[in-house]
Amino acid sequence: MSGTPERLVLPCGEVSLVGDAWGDPAAPPVLLLHGGGQTRHAWGGTARALASRGWRAIAVDLRGHGESGWSPDGVYGLVPFVTDVRYLANDMAETGTPAVLVGASLGGLASLVALGEAPHAPATALVLVDVVPRMEPAGVDRIKAFMTSAPDGFADLEEAADAVAAYLHHRARPDDLTGLRKNLRQRDDGRWVWHWDPQFMTGGERHNEFDDIDRLAAAARAITVPTLLVRGGISDVVSEDGAQELQALIPHARLVDVAGAGHMVAGDRNDRFSDAVLAFLDGLRRT
Repeated sequence: MSGTPERLVLPCGEVSLVGDAWGDPAAPPVLLLHGGGQTRHAWGGTARALASRGWRAIAVDLRGHGESGWSPDGVYGLVPFVTDVRYLANDMAETGTPAVLVGASLGGLASLVALGEAPHAPATALVLVDVVPRMEPAGVDRIKAFMTSAPDGFADLEEAADAVAAYLHHRARPDDLTGLRKNLRQRDDGRWVWHWDPQFMTGGERHNEFDDIDRLAAAARAITVPTLLVRGGISDVVSEDGAQELQALIPHARLVDVAGAGHMVAGDRNDRFSDAVLAFLDGLRRT
C-alpha cells in the first residue's frame, strides 16, 4: 500500500504530537515510536508494509522532535516520553483496540517503562528495536557525539549528508537527499539544523534516567505481553550479551537479529526489519 498518509495531531497533556497514519482506521493499531534525534519518517517503509497486511500503522514524532511540540520547561528525561506513550496507548485503547507498541531506542525505552511500570499502559504486544536495559556505553557515546557534533548546523543538505555518511559508514551515501531533508529544518539564516529541540541534548542529569539499568530491568521483568527484540546484527549499542539478558528478564521474549543492520535497524535493512515485525504480528493473529 502506498499513497499519502493521514496526518494526525494527538494531544498529550502539555504537548501535542504529530503523526502519520496508514491503513484502515478500523484495523488493529500499531504505534511506531522512533529513536532520539529521528522523526516519524523513519518508519515510512515499515508503516506501508503494515498497512498492506491489514494493520493501522501510526508513526508519531516524539516530543521535541519533528513537527511535535517541545517540552515547555525544556526537560527531556525519560518520564515525559513515558507519559506521552501512556497518553497515546490509553487513547487508542479507549477508542478501539489496544495497540502494538514498536519502539526504537528512545521510543523503545519509553514503551518498556510505560508497559512495565504502574500505571501500566494498555498494549497487545511490544517490539523493541535495538534497545535493552543494559546498552553498550561506547555505542551510546558514539550516538551522543554525532548528535552534538554540529551545534550550528550545516550550510546545505550536501554537508549534512556527508556528516551522516561518516557516521553511518556501513551505509552507502544516498544521491537523493529527500529523505534527509525530512530530518532537518532550515533556520532563518539559511543553515540546516536537526529537527529536534536543541535542549533535548542538554538535559543534564535528567539524561541519566535513560541509563538507570535497575529501573529498566525492573520494568522488563513486569512485561507480560508478547515481546519481540529486533537487534541489528552489527549494532554497537545492543550486544549479544545485552540481548540475552533481556530474554532472561522477559522469558517469553523472542529475538531476531537483522544481519548487516546497525543500531538504526529499520533504516539499514528495512525489508528484513519489516519482515521480522510482520512475522511476529502474524503469529499474534494465530494465537
